[in-house]
Amino acid sequence: MTTVKAYASPSSTENLIPITVERRAVGPHDVLIEIKYAGICHSDIHTVRGDWGPQQYPLVPGHEIAGVVTEIGSAVTRHKVGDRVGVGCMVNSCGECVNCQAGEEQYCLKGNTGTYGAVDRDGTITQGGYSTHVVVTEDFVVTIPEGIELDVAAPLLCAGITTYSPLRHWNAGPGKKVAVVGLGGLGHMAVKLAHAMGAEVTVLSQSLKKQEDGLRLGADHYFATSDPGTFEELASSFDLIINTVSASIDISSYLQLLTLDGALVNVGAPADPLPVNAFALIGGRRSFAGSMIGGIPETQEMLNFCAEYGIGAEIEVIPAEKINDAYERVLASDVRYRFVLDTATL
Repeated sequence: MTTVKAYASPSSTENLIPITVERRAVGPHDVLIEIKYAGICHSDIHTVRGDWGPQQYPLVPGHEIAGVVTEIGSAVTRHKVGDRVGVGCMVNSCGECVNCQAGEEQYCLKGNTGTYGAVDRDGTITQGGYSTHVVVTEDFVVTIPEGIELDVAAPLLCAGITTYSPLRHWNAGPGKKVAVVGLGGLGHMAVKLAHAMGAEVTVLSQSLKKQEDGLRLGADHYFATSDPGTFEELASSFDLIINTVSASIDISSYLQLLTLDGALVNVGAPADPLPVNAFALIGGRRSFAGSMIGGIPETQEMLNFCAEYGIGAEIEVIPAEKINDAYERVLASDVRYRFVLDTATL
């Protein structure tokens, strides 16, 4: 085993602190990655603060990992030393169920193994990317193509694939009108990706304060949802709405913005339930759906797509000592649009 530097949450109510954690020895199918950058996701904050259930502490967050392979196991065939690679929100799954066999490991019927806060195959609790190194089985390590810098690539491993997957599944593209609710870490990626796919893109945000950014990132239109007239003007307008916010919103009002057979897909994960008025659904044969990350094949597809179109996250790189400040700024929506930890500062 190897001892590595990390930042961890000691409890649900305390700031993150520097610690050391043990990484398992590199097994036959394992890859040792020297982490260069780790994105800071709103999910990290929800998890370490117990919003989504009790955790075992100390807990090292981080599931947007970009780095370089420094060692491989004897049976590894997918990666070699020196490769630029990434790890997202999961590090294992059963590999046997129908979903895993279809390359949809995120929906493993036995439950995928999360990059942190999950029970690993050896019975230990996984520890995430706010650290200098990580050991991951080769099947859950993806290649970061040349043309994408590692710092802007890190958030693609969660924010990128979380928005790419529903856009692909619901066929965003030329002739489709796509709305993105919220222009944050997830939302800004949804705008970039939907625009690159050829869709007509509209941002629905509480105010117009990020309008200039939204249009620069690829939106064709930008509306403030705090204006009651917005919902009247845009009624029955969109084929697809991607809701990226992690707060409770009036889902039924947004459903009214869908065309016949349109879909509203929730990728944000608020702590509280989202009630839905059934008449908002049945009145237009509309769908209210959910989507999480993509499987490993789709994650690699997303990275290749981003390399082809020159897409990376909009980031602010921070040293480890600023992690707790970054958490507070995320909660205050004071980041454009993703904090990325420089792990060389751990």
